[in-house]
Amino acid sequence: MREFDYVIIGGGCAGLSLAYELDIHQKLNNKTLAIIEPREEYKRDKTWSFWKVAPHNFEDCVKKNWKEFSIKTSSGSKIIKCDSFPYQSIDSGLFYNKVKHRLGKNKNIKFFKNINELNTNNSFIFNSVPSLDGFGSNLWQHFQGIEIETTEKFFDDKIVNLMDFDCDQRNNVHFFYILPFSKNIAMIETTWLSKEDKSLKDYDSQTKSYINRLGIKDYKINFKEEGAIPLFHPKYKKEKNKINIGTAGGMTRLSTGYTFLNIQEHSRFIRINLENIGNTKKYDIGKKYQFLDQIFLKVLKKHPEKMPGIFFKMFGASYDATIKFLSNKSNFFEDLSIISKMPKWLFIKSIF
Repeated sequence: MREFDYVIIGGGCAGLSLAYELDIHQKLNNKTLAIIEPREEYKRDKTWSFWKVAPHNFEDCVKKNWKEFSIKTSSGSKIIKCDSFPYQSIDSGLFYNKVKHRLGKNKNIKFFKNINELNTNNSFIFNSVPSLDGFGSNLWQHFQGIEIETTEKFFDDKIVNLMDFDCDQRNNVHFFYILPFSKNIAMIETTWLSKEDKSLKDYDSQTKSYINRLGIKDYKINFKEEGAIPLFHPKYKKEKNKINIGTAGGMTRLSTGYTFLNIQEHSRFIRINLENIGNTKKYDIGKKYQFLDQIFLKVLKKHPEKMPGIFFKMFGASYDATIKFLSNKSNFFEDLSIISKMPKWLFIKSIF
């Protein structure tokens, strides 16, 4: 059986981002890496979107940038500028092609479908596959998105509709999300924040009804994606010569589901500390955000009917401060400006 210095379990966003980061910084010139990924081929299957609050390696995979986004509830709407931190959307197909092309040039990197093909006794393992069994009572962000192409120019391609809560909530938190890539092509996504519930997964009818409400008559579907993001951190015991990355490593921001930029920053951290990674302090996105997110999710679980208004009020503070807060980049005073907009008694009760 073959042996490698490093093994990455899971060749998705986290695994490939780490491999790419190590390769472009010549960390694999004299080291070997195996990537365990069972899929037969890489093709577009996801869309990763975020505010660009930090640089990353994949600007050439960005499908579009926006400098405005909107929030809508049944009682009002607002358009918010994000000139300092543009909202970006990455096409996973472009990402996969870029990374695979680069890694394919390095003879020290090999892909395998099963870890049983390797002897990992002397390998350092980076695991990106979370164990999610037994977490059915926790909250999830689950969704289905379709990219549609209309026969007429319909969309304002300068504004992302980040959250449209003016829809059926079914005693949970539900919103629609529109990424307009052009005036006649857009990703429309139905998103739920809820416990696992099959009755909420009639995605096709939800999206069809919403598109009809928008007044779109003639369109075709170019692409469809579906997924679920755990709004909790899986528990792992510390193991020698193994660390977790991606969602498995706590890189998902629980209040938002944003993960992509956290993965990129974790990959840089690993690359910088690679020679002593087994003894390096665990990387996380910030204890204060973990604490605040847990309170936020308690309120969401107990009072889902209040969440559209809470999200709406959150952007009543400085827009840049709110974006930085949601992207783990805020300072103490910016945190206070966000907290001051929240229904204080509701959140205080959730602490206890």
